[in-house]
Amino acid sequence: MFNPLRAAALIVAAVFLPLASSQAQEWPTKPVTIYMGFPAGSGVDLIARMLQPSLEKSLAQRLVIDYKPGAGGNVASEVVARAAPDGYTWLLGTAATHGVNAALYKKLPFDVEADFSPVSTLVDVSNVLMINPKVIDATSVQDFIAKVKAAPGKYNYASTGNGTGTHLAFAEFVHRAGLDMVHVPYKGGPEAIQGVLNGDTCCIFNQVQTALPHFRAGKVRLLGVTTLKRVPAIPDVPTIAQSGVPGYESYTWFGIFGPKGVDSRIVEEFNAAIKVALADPETQKKLAELGNTPRYETVEQFKATVKADRAKWAEVVNAVGATID
Repeated sequence: MFNPLRAAALIVAAVFLPLASSQAQEWPTKPVTIYMGFPAGSGVDLIARMLQPSLEKSLAQRLVIDYKPGAGGNVASEVVARAAPDGYTWLLGTAATHGVNAALYKKLPFDVEADFSPVSTLVDVSNVLMINPKVIDATSVQDFIAKVKAAPGKYNYASTGNGTGTHLAFAEFVHRAGLDMVHVPYKGGPEAIQGVLNGDTCCIFNQVQTALPHFRAGKVRLLGVTTLKRVPAIPDVPTIAQSGVPGYESYTWFGIFGPKGVDSRIVEEFNAAIKVALADPETQKKLAELGNTPRYETVEQFKATVKADRAKWAEVVNAVGATID
């Protein structure tokens, strides 16, 4: 039997439900939080601050950077892995948090692939062998290797912590070059760099962007970059692969992850915003000046990058015998 009141209600619902659904899907309608697993002043932080204005412009919303340093980035990763997938909580992850840590830690409270929604990479970052010439007066990678070999166990190298990318990259270098050196882990990048500047350690694989100010001030020497190609910001510095350790390569990437289950439309919108931000000429110029290369990837490409890096770093960890409980 026809009920006019019920029919009217159905018509109203048909008119207003699509509108309500559309409003519910709007994103972002409030500030977006990006968790950082490394301390303020670190290389990761510098990139985040550099990209923040262009990302805010492309998202038309404010970005809040929340620092949760500790355990090689695992503290921040766990926060995001357990967060509600509402599109307002993200992680600035790295090859360390989603490649190294999966191989290095015996047990993590999350899975670096299954428990996250990858969005896109942001940049590729090269490291450089940075030395204090007052501790080891080397003028090239070959000279460095010769001096270290002449004094087994004498020289210490710094890292940003046990199992971090800087640790494993240097450990692989030591392994390939046949060196006998002592590893000194610090709590983070700023402390590790200060250890080299103070002469407590002789050297570190430092990100180019954080090494440049000390190099320009004449406090350190830069002997070789860890990528297979030279870095435009320091074109006179050869690669380590060119300098006595054939095939050696180590670099990191930074990228954005959400917790598992973020709506795919939101992930794609964030991905598109990153693409726009990285295409900004001023942003590209600033990144290049610090030795970084913008790297946009589609969601599927980024998933493949994470999977490949997880396998790559598992091989390195096995080769150097590193592990953390």
